[in-house]
Amino acid sequence: QVQPVESGGGLVQAGGSLRLSCAASGRTFNGYRVGWFRQAPGKEREFVAAISWSGGSTAYADSVKGRFTISRDNAKNTVYLQMNSLKPEDTAVYYCAAHFDVNNYNVRSFLYNYWGQGTQVTVSS
Repeated sequence: QVQPVESGGGLVQAGGSLRLSCAASGRTFNGYRVGWFRQAPGKEREFVAAISWSGGSTAYADSVKGRFTISRDNAKNTVYLQMNSLKPEDTAVYYCAAHFDVNNYNVRSFLYNYWGQGTQVTVSS
């Protein structure tokens, strides 16, 4: 089974940028759709962005649309989340999730089988 491994989190000032990476461990991401989700303290996990296996289809939460970009490099077995114009409300643990599906993306967390351990993103005001 594939194991997503996130990296790239950290502390950044409001207005700054970070790029998160999600690498496949154990197996490749070949055939897997991937999503990014986040969870802030005291809040439920929420959808951030998703990408199909081919990379041809993407989706974003309204709260990040126009600021975040999801992409993937299947040759490197890595999915990225470029986060620009960060706001304090983007502070959360960001999780990468994967599910075998060669056709679609999905925004619903319960439709992903494999989850990473998360990476902390903190945006200071």
